[in-house]
Amino acid sequence: ALARDALAMYLTLPNYTDNFLRHGFTEADLAEGGSDRLIDAVFAWGDEDRVRDRIDTFHQAGGDHVALQLVTGTHSGRLPREEWRRVAALWG
Repeated sequence: ALARDALAMYLTLPNYTDNFLRHGFTEADLAEGGSDRLIDAVFAWGDEDRVRDRIDTFHQAGGDHVALQLVTGTHSGRLPREEWRRVAALWG
């Protein structure tokens, strides 16, 4: 649900949706907040081990950097410092 909320704005923007379509997703993947397939492809979610594995997969596929936008579900205006520290700790 958090991923779909974060993705909602992007699914209204043709530059993003056209890019998803060029990369093999379908109109059905873009409908109703995004398919599970789209969410799993775009978001690294779960516990720390799962997130670390997902980011490693991006690197193994040839990515030389991975940009992360933390989705916490809070919109309090605070910076997600604690969450940044947790992600940074994955690389010890």
